[in-house]
Order: sequence, then structure tokens, then C-alpha cells
Amino acid sequence: MKSELVQRLKRLDTCAVSDALDRLGITGQVTTRLARRASNHKIAGAAVTCRLVPAGAAVRRDAPVRHLGTTAIELANAGDVIVVEQRTGIDAGCWGGILSLAASLKGIAGIVADGPVRDIEEAREYDLPVFSSALTARTARGRVEEDSVNAPVCVDGVVVHAGDLVIADASAVVVLPAAKAAGIVAVAEHIAAREAAMAKDLLAGRPVTEVMGKDYEHMLVSDAIQG
Repeated sequence: MKSELVQRLKRLDTCAVSDALDRLGITGQVTTRLARRASNHKIAGAAVTCRLVPAGAAVRRDAPVRHLGTTAIELANAGDVIVVEQRTGIDAGCWGGILSLAASLKGIAGIVADGPVRDIEEAREYDLPVFSSALTARTARGRVEEDSVNAPVCVDGVVVHAGDLVIADASAVVVLPAAKAAGIVAVAEHIAAREAAMAKDLLAGRPVTEVMGKDYEHMLVSDAIQG
């Protein structure tokens, strides 16, 4: 079911999904601050999450310390999106070139990071989509470390749980809570179909003032959505 939902999400864009969230009254799921840094591909997939903290601040467990990001890559399936929180304020990479290569080889859809990413030229070489709040050349070693994987993270105010759906393109990054994702996608498909019909009308010569008239202005609040 989730794989089918991801395929449907891939046919949409963040604007249609954002409109669907507005239509459903769901807030706090869109960020426009995480810029696309590598690849021109839109991404959509299930989230695998990773949270970083200042070096020495991680909650230690009875397990060997592993390099940040490696566990997320190993847990992810092809087509998943790795979401990284590095909101420490420390200028240190939360993702880097070797991780990008490993993610690319595994078929991971892309990386969304609230924090600095380094080795961005390597991600571009691998055509791995990366969205981040900043870039850096500074290593994570001795500066930040991994605190959790597949626990909730926060990216630019958006809370992301493992298994939530993520779509990202040049306009924004949008998170669909897993429990509501099917309904959001259905509404977004309806909106996208309406806009496709409007584009067809424009191409057929109908005046834009008619096409983008009262019906369009009230589409998000007055449409009868068939779920």
C-alpha cells in the first residue's frame, strides 16, 4: 500500500501537496528553507530519520559508536528519503561525500537535511538529490555526532517520523504524516487534475480571466473532494 502511495506521490509536485494540506486544514508540514543543492530530480519516498547533537552529548547505549548516517543508510530501502536533523548551530557537516556514494549505490531517493552538508560536488557527481539548509567544508569529527536513528526529528519546524512520506522539489520540502498520507495524496491528485484541465482550456484559447476566475479562487475551500 505504501509503495503504491509513493508512486502516486511521485506524479505530483510540492505545490499540489501544499494546496491539499491547506484544503484539509493540516499545518506545519511545509518548509521552503531547505534548498536543493544537488541534482535536478524531484524526490518522493518514505522517511528514514537521523538526529545529530554536539559531540559528547549523545545518549550512549550498549553498542559500538558508528559513523553518523551509516545506520540510516543500512536501514533504508531503495527509494527511501533520509531526513537529517543537525540544528546544533555548529558549522559541521551532517552529510558528506562517502555517505552520498553509499546512498546512491543503494538507490536511496535523496537526502533532506536541516544542517550543513559537505562534499556537495560529490553528491552532484552521483546525481543524488540533496536538500539542505546550508553547505560547509567542515568535518563532523569532534564537532557533532549521531544521537538517534528512526526517532522523530525536526527540520525547519517540521516534525518528521520514520515512515512519513516526503516530497521535495525546487519549490519546497513537504512531509505527509503517515496516518494522513493517503487522504492528502487523494486531495492533491484532485487539485492537480483540476489544474491540468485549466491548462487544457488555456491551450484551447479560453481567456485566462475565465480560466482563473471565481472557481479557481475558491477551489481549496469549496471543492467537493471525492476520496
